[in-house]
Amino acid sequence: MIRLTLIASTVVIALLWGANTSLFSAFPEGDAPRLLAHRGQHQIFDREGLTAETCTASRILRPEHAFLENTIPSMRAAFDAGAAVVELDVHLTPDGAFAVFHDWTLDCRTEASEVTEETPMARLKRLDIGYGYTADGGATFPFRGRGIGMMPTLTEVLDTLPEGRFLVNFKSRRAEEGETLARLLNSNAAYRAAVFAVYGGGEPTEAAVAAVPGLPGYSARSAKECLLGYLALGWTGYMPAACRDTLVPVPVNYAFLLWGWPEKFYNRVRAAGSDVILLGAYEKGDTGSAGIDDVATWSMVPPGFPGFIWTNWIEKARTYAEESGFCAKSSEGGACHFGTLPSSPVR
Repeated sequence: MIRLTLIASTVVIALLWGANTSLFSAFPEGDAPRLLAHRGQHQIFDREGLTAETCTASRILRPEHAFLENTIPSMRAAFDAGAAVVELDVHLTPDGAFAVFHDWTLDCRTEASEVTEETPMARLKRLDIGYGYTADGGATFPFRGRGIGMMPTLTEVLDTLPEGRFLVNFKSRRAEEGETLARLLNSNAAYRAAVFAVYGGGEPTEAAVAAVPGLPGYSARSAKECLLGYLALGWTGYMPAACRDTLVPVPVNYAFLLWGWPEKFYNRVRAAGSDVILLGAYEKGDTGSAGIDDVATWSMVPPGFPGFIWTNWIEKARTYAEESGFCAKSSEGGACHFGTLPSSPVR
């Protein structure tokens, strides 16, 4: 009896391994990884001890450039550095504009103290979004006075950078935000082409995805539902509904747990009409969005991975990729090749 049980167990393990190993799979030929620049090219901050209430502008590292997050110059610089997609944050203001700005309140980065979504766009346009940045505990403020009038609206971004592709982050839980964005995209083909996908608050994300044909989007809830469902049943090849026609965010340090990682998993996701965003390492209690931001983390990216690579340090992504050996392992010539997106809607 023990012998039969052992044989049966061995057969089951062998079948599971055979059905989910990537040894006999390959990434799609000719596809290159695509860089996703979080907030554009921006000031990097110390993430140690970061909480949802931390004012990141007050803990930036020594500035190496003059770009401020969520501004048109920072987005242009990110595309110039090789980004296929730029992530940006939006708040729907009382006058119906989408303010492109990260924080829920204005007191961290600007001289004001109101709630962002409750402030008219005309007022937001007068603020100095570089006011609160300091790298030395408040001894100096290198960007004070240099960010006046630089908070853009979403339509200004899309009009100024028509060839750009953007991942829009809803900062609220208001379905109204998603409904308003849907009306904007459905009424303007150029805007629809530029908005690659949406994510963030569940209510606006779900509203936008439901109202805009072919628009991918995910929330923390849907991403969790996708990944946990796949962990439970992915060994059969089953792809949960929450993983279909969307984007699947995967923390690089947990990716190995996914059935068929990396090649077979990626191909299953693509067959479901979705794509993978590879995020930085996630640790319990983390807040914010860790990216593939240093040599050590780049070394965790599978050679030849053709999905999206989330980075907070777009201007150094190529250098870090090369130093990690990712490029040499991914191409015969050893050079880094990053992909772009077509100048048309995703679907």
